[in-house]
Amino acid sequence: MTTAPGPIRVVLFDLGGVLVELSGVPALLGWMNNKLSPEELFAVWLRSPAVRAFERGHSTPEEFAEKLVEEIELPITGQQFLRNFAGWPRGLLPGALELLQRVSPRYIRATLSNTNTLHWSRLMDEMKLADAFDHHFASHLTGKIKPDEDAFQQVVEELECEPCAIFFLDDNRLNVEAAADIGIRAVQVKGVEGAERALLEAGVIAGPL
Repeated sequence: MTTAPGPIRVVLFDLGGVLVELSGVPALLGWMNNKLSPEELFAVWLRSPAVRAFERGHSTPEEFAEKLVEEIELPITGQQFLRNFAGWPRGLLPGALELLQRVSPRYIRATLSNTNTLHWSRLMDEMKLADAFDHHFASHLTGKIKPDEDAFQQVVEELECEPCAIFFLDDNRLNVEAAADIGIRAVQVKGVEGAERALLEAGVIAGPL
């Protein structure tokens, strides 16, 4: 007999593509002459040695840009890429903060984000996400990156909960599958509306009055 999972204790959010609008995919696809689908591009990005080093805090922005341009053969210079890359987080998606406010304080609200020194201050300060959560697990600060198992294990260990007590929302299939592999309740969602539907179905938030 299968035992039903216990109650959700932690609501864990990816940021880009879920709460934050990103412009990077169209830019990269354009430079690559649209040879890949967005899903294929996500896989290339997550597995890129240049990206992984930078988003784990192991390289400078300049080193990252030069290596990535060479690695995926972009027809631009590292400096051109870096100027564009700095503006990839365009801002919060409409309704993002309002959705977070609907998550009861009885849940631990946390982020698990692959990010970097160029984007983090904008996310936390400019977009006012610093105080919207109880905990932040940012890859460039932790040295751990999705979809690696240790990125998810760190959340489990630091928040002292069972994996099945975590409800994780991410826009990337590889990250969702990796989280589910260790027992986290993970759902692939796109944007605030997708996140809202998932939270409603999980009983984390109530519907409108």
